[in-house]
Amino acid sequence: MSSSGQDLTPQINIGKTFGALFIGVTIAAVLFGLSNVQAFIYFLTHAGTGITFYKLAVIWLWILDALHLMLIGHCVYYYLVINYANVSALTEIVWSFKLQIIIEIVIVLGVHLMYAYRIWIFSKDRSRTLPIIVGLIEISLSGVAIALVWALYQCHVFSDLVKIEWWTFMTLGTITFVDFVIASSLCYLLATSRTGFSSTDSFITKLMVYIINTGSLTSMCSMAAMITCAVMPRNFIFLAIEILLADVYINSFLALLNARYYTQVNADTNNPYPFPNPHEVYRPDLHIRALEDEELQVSRKNVFKHPDDEIVHPSRFVKYGLSPHEIGVIARIFASSYKTVHSGEELEECSPLYQYLQVGYITTSLDYIYQVSK
Repeated sequence: MSSSGQDLTPQINIGKTFGALFIGVTIAAVLFGLSNVQAFIYFLTHAGTGITFYKLAVIWLWILDALHLMLIGHCVYYYLVINYANVSALTEIVWSFKLQIIIEIVIVLGVHLMYAYRIWIFSKDRSRTLPIIVGLIEISLSGVAIALVWALYQCHVFSDLVKIEWWTFMTLGTITFVDFVIASSLCYLLATSRTGFSSTDSFITKLMVYIINTGSLTSMCSMAAMITCAVMPRNFIFLAIEILLADVYINSFLALLNARYYTQVNADTNNPYPFPNPHEVYRPDLHIRALEDEELQVSRKNVFKHPDDEIVHPSRFVKYGLSPHEIGVIARIFASSYKTVHSGEELEECSPLYQYLQVGYITTSLDYIYQVSK
């Protein structure tokens, strides 16, 4: 046994070290269960969309989260069960502890990349300055994280972690800064996407609230781990908070993906079912057919009117007196809103909804888009 391990053995406080680590693993298991529920809700509400990039991302993050939980579970089992009453073994760093740090960093970087991808989508037809800035900061975070992993694998006992605490501060501080930049960028892009319609602006405001809340939650977790590491570097309280970071990031990202479902549940208080019908939400052709039937009935009524009678064209633009140029602008606005509501999915020009937008069914299109988003 090394001399550093022998020096640390009499100073071990099981309650503040491995006891805190055990509590952290227990809370991480609860958060993993919550991420399972959120993943289930996401797949249920997107059952009719086929295989998409976001579905693959959710599966990838779920696998990493499960692997992370197994590693921290093995870590606690190794110290508290396999080496029960073997105090000398408690000073050594087990392999699963080092590997779970790598998985956690991959999860954080992965979630940040998902947010950066959303910023890139929202920045379409705009300046690419924001996504480029976020990408550069993310690259710097990757460099700091790689340096932390290299320094971690040079440590063999827990007393060596004090020597690399500055790398820990730099990594957690950079993560907090990236969270702030991403949340600010998304809120700015959403705020500048307001259309003046109450339904659109209300939904955008709700998305901004979700982004701010989730960004604040991950930032507070990072800062809490950093502060406890600075104040109490010789116990494992900061490690107990740090192992929760991966689960907090995954749950925050899934909560943003499910924001439409949560806002729909809150708005539709008369809905007796706990989950929305995926076929009603993601079958736009059914809504379009219903709208076409409604317009057909209106046109049949107009057949029996006298030619001199005032006939209101089914297009609501006659009512608002919009020019063809304004029609095209509003069509592009609704296409962008559709992309925001449907997690970045493009509105195909051949779709009936896009044709409604082009010919001027502004009220009909607005009703459709936000019927599936409330």
